[in-house]
Amino acid sequence: MKNFGLIGAAGYVAPRHMKAIKESGHRLAVALDKHDSVGILDSYFPEADFFTEFERFDRHVDKLRRRNDPRALDYLSICSPNYLHDAHIRFALRSGQHAVCEKPLVINPWNLDALEDIQRNAGDRAIYTILQLRLHPSVQELAKRVASEQDKIYDIDLGYITSRGRWYDYSWKGDDHKSGGIATNIGIHFFDMLIWIFGEVQRNVVHVLEPHRAAGFLLLKRARVRWFLSIDAGDLPQEARKEGQRTWRSLQLGDRQFEFSSGFTDLHTQSYRQIVSGQGFGITHARPSIECVYAIRTAQPAGLVGDYHPAADPKNR
Repeated sequence: MKNFGLIGAAGYVAPRHMKAIKESGHRLAVALDKHDSVGILDSYFPEADFFTEFERFDRHVDKLRRRNDPRALDYLSICSPNYLHDAHIRFALRSGQHAVCEKPLVINPWNLDALEDIQRNAGDRAIYTILQLRLHPSVQELAKRVASEQDKIYDIDLGYITSRGRWYDYSWKGDDHKSGGIATNIGIHFFDMLIWIFGEVQRNVVHVLEPHRAAGFLLLKRARVRWFLSIDAGDLPQEARKEGQRTWRSLQLGDRQFEFSSGFTDLHTQSYRQIVSGQGFGITHARPSIECVYAIRTAQPAGLVGDYHPAADPKNR
């Protein structure tokens, strides 16, 4: 049994990490969040120590390590806001733990270079990230099929709309400097999946870049990708609205719809099992998608010219 700490226990994604730690047979020893709405801990680790101040959390973690306490941390899971990931990863390695960080690992590509240096000097301590779509059975099957058709170039339309309320703009997620913008915040796992399957980015065009929606074109080694991302419920297709859906996901490969809506329930648990066995995804795996979304965030939008996703046109709303 390994001991885990968790930063960001009150966040949206934290319960997935708690569940994964539990289901993979390990223990959450201590958790941190500046907010104290963490009753979810009772469902998984009611005996975990909890702090709302980083300084007290730091002191507690250090005390466990110095005393060789049976609860001394082996891993630190990081579910904090995106812009804090870099600092919390550094804290984990300085404190003698492996870092397990939600995506995006960092917001800016150059932060990866510094983390690589820190990791090289951290002995056997490593930095891992969660790229759970790579473990999805349907995605793995697609990756095998694409690898077997080496001469084929795919035409892909990716659309993802996940409606968010007014709170979004007042939270850290609505601040590009803290979240990395919409392409980073809701799109990075899709970009990672596509680059992993279809190869490196050869061209990156942004057609629309707004706080609530973005669209563009990616030329990958094995695919031409038109993509559209939105948190605006007004962008939902009519059929989704009629069904009362708040989220819509579509990945079209040529004339075939790729279905991967189910099969997500235990992907974080699988990720944790791989990490503890030393087989998790690290900086090298995360870098291509981080560079991709950074290029999107800093691009000058071209407007609706060339090969753009149909959903990007306001007339199609």
